[in-house]
Amino acid sequence: MSEIKTDKILVKNLFENMWFRIPEYQRPYLWGRDQINDLLDDLSYAMQNKPDSEYFLGSLVFQTKPANPTEGQPFEEKDLLDGQQRLTTLLLIFSVIRSLSTDPDAKSNCQQLIFQKANKYQRIPERTRIVFSIRKQAQEFIEKYINSESGLKDIEKEIDKLSDKHDVSVENMANAVLEIKKYFEDNPNYQPEDLLLFILNYVLLIYVATEDMEDAFRLFTILNNRGIPLRNSDILKSINLGNVSSSKEKEKYAKMWEDAEGELGEDFERFLNYLRTILLKEKARASLLKEFEERIYHPKETDQSTGKPKKPLLSKGANTFLLIERYLEHYNDIMNGQDRFTNNFQFHNLIQVMKNGLPSTDWVAPLLRYYDKYGPDDIFVFLTKLDNKFSTDWIVQDTATKRVEAMNRIIRQIDETRDNQKLFKSDCFNFDSDGFKRIVEGSVYSRPFARYLLLKLDYFYQNHDQKMNLETISIEHILPQNPADNSMWMKDFSQDQRLAMTHKLGNLVIITRRKNTSQGRQDYITKKENYFKKNIDTCPNSLRVLNKYPQWTPKELEDNQNTVISMLYTHYGV
Repeated sequence: MSEIKTDKILVKNLFENMWFRIPEYQRPYLWGRDQINDLLDDLSYAMQNKPDSEYFLGSLVFQTKPANPTEGQPFEEKDLLDGQQRLTTLLLIFSVIRSLSTDPDAKSNCQQLIFQKANKYQRIPERTRIVFSIRKQAQEFIEKYINSESGLKDIEKEIDKLSDKHDVSVENMANAVLEIKKYFEDNPNYQPEDLLLFILNYVLLIYVATEDMEDAFRLFTILNNRGIPLRNSDILKSINLGNVSSSKEKEKYAKMWEDAEGELGEDFERFLNYLRTILLKEKARASLLKEFEERIYHPKETDQSTGKPKKPLLSKGANTFLLIERYLEHYNDIMNGQDRFTNNFQFHNLIQVMKNGLPSTDWVAPLLRYYDKYGPDDIFVFLTKLDNKFSTDWIVQDTATKRVEAMNRIIRQIDETRDNQKLFKSDCFNFDSDGFKRIVEGSVYSRPFARYLLLKLDYFYQNHDQKMNLETISIEHILPQNPADNSMWMKDFSQDQRLAMTHKLGNLVIITRRKNTSQGRQDYITKKENYFKKNIDTCPNSLRVLNKYPQWTPKELEDNQNTVISMLYTHYGV
């Protein structure tokens, strides 16, 4: 390990003597109202109740990068691994105090903490305290709105424009400035100058610094407190950027990664796990980072047929970025809602049913692998088979491990077949049809798959010239679970019939609002007019049922049960 330096440091010394860079692998600025108000409340409370005591704000972990003018780095830089959210928020607090204060010294101090003005006679260069690498819009926001007091005044009137920048860091920083300003307005007892005095002289952090990136990564997890921790994907990006020699290529791949994170959000790490699955075709055994390091880049396992170490499945650097870029295009083609595989929205609608109804997204990896190999050719046929296999395995209560293995087997089959028609005829899509029949014909209401089956029925009856609306849906019984003693339900259904039929699929429909228990117990005619018609306008199967049956007795319920079961059996090929 390289030398590791650690010490406590007051905020004033931190902002007077150190300069920071938010590196390519870091996440955007993500603090919102709650985190900002928590920080200001903590600082204000400490200032009021322990004005002469040190206040520990947390830790910083950074990689020190000595100046290297030949590489275009004229100054020493400190790449923040942990502490970006805190330091950026402090910078924004200083900018607001500078704006609100009437004390020239306070204004001057804040300005020096935020931005170093150039002085050609003393050969002092212009420098911003925090530089956002690759986040051009975030850096432009700091330079335009934060570095000078006049810029800060424009944030409030331009907040709508800043929110439309499509850069989450810009939007969050702009809102943070307004939130900090509002905090002082709502708490007039806390003078901006007093808080500045307290922060600079009593607030301290612990920093840990090393020149070695891997050492820094090991350390940041131990000391993270208020900050938003790095993810496996952040470190994976950094490792691969370190294996790209060209600065131009580094910037290109870092930007590609950053755009994907911004577009997919928390789903981005899940997307990387899909790629891990496509490469390994096995269930994950460790963290994403460890799987890439020890099973993809440097396999530690031996090949059972040869006894020799397995060959790497992928190399670090450009090859990894190119693979990610290729599959990102596939993912966007499949998931972006602009159906390019059918003449209408049928493909998109089935994707939505799977995303909203199935218990996991383990089916996405084989879908991506199919598209990578065969393109759009019969992809809707493949998606239908994939959905049928995954959903039936779930319905017949196969374990999650078994379901994952079934998806991995499909990926292996895709790799091994040269003809997608042979793939479709393989036994990797087989399922337990007898178990499926037995379960769906019984009481399904309390089963986890009930919602999915009803979504599937809606899908069958959907006009696919339109997208399905799956927002705010609930399951409703037509024959209620607890009918009133004097209701028609009690006259039309015997107790045995109610016990046998209430929770069957044919007695269930989807409504587009939360259930209303009191209306749900009404007699059928009243319930149909006053309750169902207002809440099923976008549910095709529910509309079919209510339009087809003028009354609801055991005869109608049995007829609808036969109808929906027949639809399922036809679709699943049972």
